[in-house]
Amino acid sequence: MSRTGRILAIGALTLLAIVFVYPFVWLVSASFKPRGEVFDNRLIPQTFTFENYVQVWQEAPLALWLGNTVLVTALAATAVTLSSAMVAWAFAFYRFRGRGALFALVLGSMMLPGAVTMIPTFLIWNALGAVNTLTPMWAHNLFGSAFYIFLLRQFMLSLPRDLFDAARVDGANPWQVFWRIALPLSRPALAVTAVFEVQAVWTDLMRALIYLRDSATFTVPRGLKALVDNFGFGGEWHWEILITASVITTIPMIVLFFVGQRHIIEGVAAGGLKG
Repeated sequence: MSRTGRILAIGALTLLAIVFVYPFVWLVSASFKPRGEVFDNRLIPQTFTFENYVQVWQEAPLALWLGNTVLVTALAATAVTLSSAMVAWAFAFYRFRGRGALFALVLGSMMLPGAVTMIPTFLIWNALGAVNTLTPMWAHNLFGSAFYIFLLRQFMLSLPRDLFDAARVDGANPWQVFWRIALPLSRPALAVTAVFEVQAVWTDLMRALIYLRDSATFTVPRGLKALVDNFGFGGEWHWEILITASVITTIPMIVLFFVGQRHIIEGVAAGGLKG
C-alpha cells in the first residue's frame, strides 16, 4: 500500500473510532453533570460534580446487583464453555453411526427463535420452583450451546488426531485425553467462547425480566430497568441517576474487552487459519 493509501486508511479508521467512542465519552461526561446540564452536549462539564455517583449508590443496591451479575456470569460462562467443549469433542473425535444427523440436529436448534421455547422453558423452571432465583439465569448453560458447539468442533477438527491416538496407546482414558490434551490445545477457542458468553449474560435483560421479581435477585440489566421505572416516570426524569448507573455497569465490560482482546484475536485467527 502506498503512503497516501496508508494515510487515508488511518484517517478512515480514526474517524470510525471517534464515531464509536463518542457515545461512551458523552455518557461519562454527562454522569459528572447536574440534572439541568445533562443534555447541554458539552464533553467537558461546565459544572463538575461527583454527587451523582454518591447518590446512585444510595438510591439503588448497585453492589448487590453487580454481585448477582458477576456470580451468574461466572457460572454461565464456565458451564457453557465446558459443556459445549465436551459435546464438540465428541463430534470432532469419535466416529459413530448417526453422528452427522445428530450434529445437523444440534445446528438446526439454532434456527428456533427464542420466543418459541420461552414459555415451555418458563413452565419447567416454575415447576422446579426456580422462578425468582438466579438458577434459571445460568443453569440452562449446563446443556451447552449450539453455536459454541459448532465453533469448538470446527477448531478441534484441526487438532492433530495422531496426538490423541498416541495418548490412548500410552494408557490415557477418554476423559484424560479430553481434559489434559484437547482442552489445553483448544484454549484460544475456549477463551473466545467464554468472552462471548460473559458479554451475552452481562447484558441479558429478557431472561431477567421473566424470572427475577425480587430486587434482591436483580442482575445489572434488570436493575437498570428498575431504575428507569423508578426515576424515569412520575413527571420528572432523573437522567443523571440513570446515566451514572449505566456508566458504572458498563465499565466491567470495557475492562473485559481490554483484558481479553488478545485472546479473542488469537482465537479467531487460529480458527480462521486452521479451520
